[in-house]
Amino acid sequence: MSINYDERIPNNVDLSSDKRLQRALEHWQPAFLDWWQDMGPEGWQASDVYLRTAVSTDAGGWAQFGLVKMPEYRWGIFLADPVADRRIGFGDHFGQPVWQDVPGEYRNVLQRIIVTQADTEPASVEQQRHLGATAPSLYDLRNLFQVNVEEGRHLWAMVYLLHRYFGRDGRDEAEALLDRRAGDADNPRILDAFNQACPDWLTFFCFTTFTDRDGKYQLASLAESAFDPLSRTCRFMLTEEAHHLSVGEDGVKRVLLRALELAAQDPDGDVRRQGGIDVDTVQKYVNYWFSYSLDLFGSEVSSNAATFFAGGIKGRYREDVEWEDHTALSAVHVLPLVDNGRLVDTEVPLRNAMNQVLRQSYVEDSERVVKRWNRALEEAGSDVRITLPSTRFHRRQGVYAGHHFAPDGTLLTADQWAARRDAWLPSEADRAYVASLMQPVYEPGQMAHWIAAPKRGINKMPVDYVYVRRA
Repeated sequence: MSINYDERIPNNVDLSSDKRLQRALEHWQPAFLDWWQDMGPEGWQASDVYLRTAVSTDAGGWAQFGLVKMPEYRWGIFLADPVADRRIGFGDHFGQPVWQDVPGEYRNVLQRIIVTQADTEPASVEQQRHLGATAPSLYDLRNLFQVNVEEGRHLWAMVYLLHRYFGRDGRDEAEALLDRRAGDADNPRILDAFNQACPDWLTFFCFTTFTDRDGKYQLASLAESAFDPLSRTCRFMLTEEAHHLSVGEDGVKRVLLRALELAAQDPDGDVRRQGGIDVDTVQKYVNYWFSYSLDLFGSEVSSNAATFFAGGIKGRYREDVEWEDHTALSAVHVLPLVDNGRLVDTEVPLRNAMNQVLRQSYVEDSERVVKRWNRALEEAGSDVRITLPSTRFHRRQGVYAGHHFAPDGTLLTADQWAARRDAWLPSEADRAYVASLMQPVYEPGQMAHWIAAPKRGINKMPVDYVYVRRA
């Protein structure tokens, strides 16, 4: 059966009049739905969930709420409104009109970037598919599913670009997006962070705080792109990405505040003895997922980053607002690099350091999140604080991979690292303890013992609203 594009797939890309694109999506949509049934949230496909659905890009249309079964969710395709007379904002083509189609010389580069971004969207759904079995509340369960369906919509957004602008190669890549699997030994997802397990809700909250925040900055850099359809796609995706970040940030804060409550109930301040997640364990998970997310930006020194910037493919965060020199031809960036067992400040051509420049914007944003957590801890009367580790800590890619650093950035020997690793990153015992707390709570308004209740519900609904109704 053909798809009714006006009803089934909300869009502002005129699908109803594009016969070639219709045929491509008619072939791809059943495969997507099969993937969703196989790899989407396990055990909840027939449940009614209070979800937000985008049906247009205007203020009243991009966030409509209602109960819907996830396989019936209306995954739409939206581009932000075009900017009149938009010009390329950086690189060798600075000031020229943006591209409405793909220039031949940048075809392979653009396709690779779009595929890599697209691959992260179904990957996170796969990583999180079992979490519904241990949800700490219906409120949190609904937030998980909202993140999941929006990752699915972001996949649709990237698949639209592949189908619309990259011909048979794009269609083949779109199919491959549904074939790879997070963590699969033979056919894994492209980026390592999206092959990591997400077995518990503390992991989920840290993942959405830090790894989805990487997504924000990748999308923001692509929103600067000279390829206008990609720019417009990413600008709209950013409106939804903000929710994912808030789910993670608020989740971690609620775990921390509950830890303080439980510590106050124990004569020795032992949070674990009272069945909670102590602040030291939260810190370890923060260290792990912040450092893993740093790798997603790529190497600090990168010829690919220079090529992407020079070509107008991928810009800096808020390129037109925060930067004056939009060609970056003669500027340098100073990096502390390891040389003969010590750190030496080294000048790198700025274009080659664009991954690091974007990473720094991400770090500054993450620091603001940590400040908000610490303000909540302070207001609750505690003197404990969360900190971010150095960007050199626990790196597996880039110029610091293969070296060992303490959280404060001090260079260590392999033996020094091995002796302290479990003090800085989750140990097997830590993970086992957190896993032992993951018992589901499905009663409306009730929360698992280890997490505080949210301050408010969703879309002005009460916290005890039945956000998910099991079939």
